[in-house]
Amino acid sequence: MADLMIRPGIEIPEAELSWRFSRSSGPGGQGVNTTDSRVELSYDLATSDALPEPLRDRALARLAGRLVDGVLTIAASEHRSQLRNREAAQARLAALLREAIAPPPPPRRPTKPSRAAKQRRLDEKRRRSQIKRNRRVD
Repeated sequence: MADLMIRPGIEIPEAELSWRFSRSSGPGGQGVNTTDSRVELSYDLATSDALPEPLRDRALARLAGRLVDGVLTIAASEHRSQLRNREAAQARLAALLREAIAPPPPPRRPTKPSRAAKQRRLDEKRRRSQIKRNRRVD
């Protein structure tokens, strides 16, 4: 397999990815018992040189709950073939890292309610008050 493309200009070298294969549950019939089609893809995010320092720090902070000693692990066993599971694991890792290194959204600029919105709120309060007042027994 080739280097893993995260986005243009950022690739993870194949040497930094480690693979483990095991027997999978799920579809495949008796073949499941004989083939190692389940794939675990591990990427050591904490020590990687593939990501620039600020992006790596952002990814470490955002993926902190998924990391074990700085290593991100993705498991794939949804397909019957090992090759398709490898492709699925790589695609998931790329999507996860792409999302983790994305810049934060711009901060929300606080706004005040318009005069018409304030008036509508007060009119509705008056109407509800009148409805409840009409329910009272004098």
